[in-house]
Amino acid sequence: MNKVNIVWFRQDLRLADNPALQYAAQCGTVLPIYILDDEAAAQWKMGAASRVWLHSALQDLNDQLDGCLQVFQGNAAEILAQLIADYDVKGLYWGRCYEPWRMARDCTIKERFLQQGVDVRSFNHSLLWEPWEVQKKDGTPYKVFTPYFRKGCLNAAPPRSPLPAPDTISLVQKDKGLALDDLSLLPRKVDWYSDMVAHWDISEEGAHNRLDAFLCDGLSHYKTGRDCPAQDNTSRLAPYLHFGQISPHQVWAAARSYGQAHHLDRDLDHFCSELAWREFSHSLLYYNAHIPEQPLQEKFNDFPWLENTQHVSAWQSGRTGYPIIDAGMRELWQTGYMHNRVRMIVASFLVKNLMIPWQDGEGWFWDCLFDADLANNSASWQWVAGCGADAAPYFRIFNPVTQSEKFDPSGDYIRRYVPELAGLPDKYIHKPWMAPMDILKQHSIVLGVQYPRPIVDLKSTRERALSAFKELGR
Repeated sequence: MNKVNIVWFRQDLRLADNPALQYAAQCGTVLPIYILDDEAAAQWKMGAASRVWLHSALQDLNDQLDGCLQVFQGNAAEILAQLIADYDVKGLYWGRCYEPWRMARDCTIKERFLQQGVDVRSFNHSLLWEPWEVQKKDGTPYKVFTPYFRKGCLNAAPPRSPLPAPDTISLVQKDKGLALDDLSLLPRKVDWYSDMVAHWDISEEGAHNRLDAFLCDGLSHYKTGRDCPAQDNTSRLAPYLHFGQISPHQVWAAARSYGQAHHLDRDLDHFCSELAWREFSHSLLYYNAHIPEQPLQEKFNDFPWLENTQHVSAWQSGRTGYPIIDAGMRELWQTGYMHNRVRMIVASFLVKNLMIPWQDGEGWFWDCLFDADLANNSASWQWVAGCGADAAPYFRIFNPVTQSEKFDPSGDYIRRYVPELAGLPDKYIHKPWMAPMDILKQHSIVLGVQYPRPIVDLKSTRERALSAFKELGR
């Protein structure tokens, strides 16, 4: 038990269901570390919101490890080499990640230290099925989601059962590394994040509390309720899954146990398919490393995207004049999260009505979302833009007014995030420009002052987008 084994925490900031930690604890003394390696991440280093979440997640992990988590910043290979020499490390263990830059770096690190006689092992911490475990009969990856899930995932080996946290962990006392504040994850000049984090319990316990609340209150009627942003039928587990404060194995097992016990077969199946969409996104990234920057469908390389900084700014700030879009963009800014149905609406508006490149929207979400994930973010933006795998057809253009009327009929979601319109009757909350002057005056609303007029016309911009798509086909 005197052997020192490094557990390199990455996107698995938890003690339970952590195979690398479990294995290291059985082998000897554990040296737990975290390395912020912006150098290797380059342009895909974490955005501002993700860094805020990471700060709290590391703080919670350190507390659970009795203050023994050692944090570092810089080149991971060099930091690991120094630690292995200083502590005479026998084993180095981590959970696999699937971003192209991580895989390239990890492969080099693994080969280097294996040659030095270190026992280097990686484990599956983040996916129910790793990309190479779900393939078509001819050995090629799936490109369409439904057969990927129904024929691939559900016919593959079932996900393993979650592991408990180790009973005991012999920890190396912290004598190196940085203080958490030295990572400078929190902005120093302007405190824009305090209200955002107040909406969340950023901890491993908080992740499980969130799961329990969803199963009790949200899984029933999930299939239909998940489309209504004013209802609490979404799990809101995405940031916890991204940072690994809860594992997909834990979520899968708990959901299936609860759903089957309460005969929620229809809702359970739909929730499991949403977990599988996350898996599909990681498979797409694994086999198509370019998707965060380039369309999967090459013909979209020639799409005539527009440049309009005023439109982009109005979209980012929630000042487009379309209430459901503005509510979504403000929810993002205020909470670090956006309801999934609304994500599709605001994304469609950006890439189709405004004809702004999907990469611009992807970049904004990368910086503002707590759950910014390279695989999910890029695959989802390409899906809406119509240029990805199994994408929505480009001619499927969400109308923000009809979407709002259908999924937020009473305007509760809009009233929450666009309070200047809160007094309007349901009839006009979705399209305030249609409200009579006396109604607007009664609620002290002057369009263009308290709330903007629509920045574009939906009909003409839809026709423009369709025309551009037809030309692309020719």
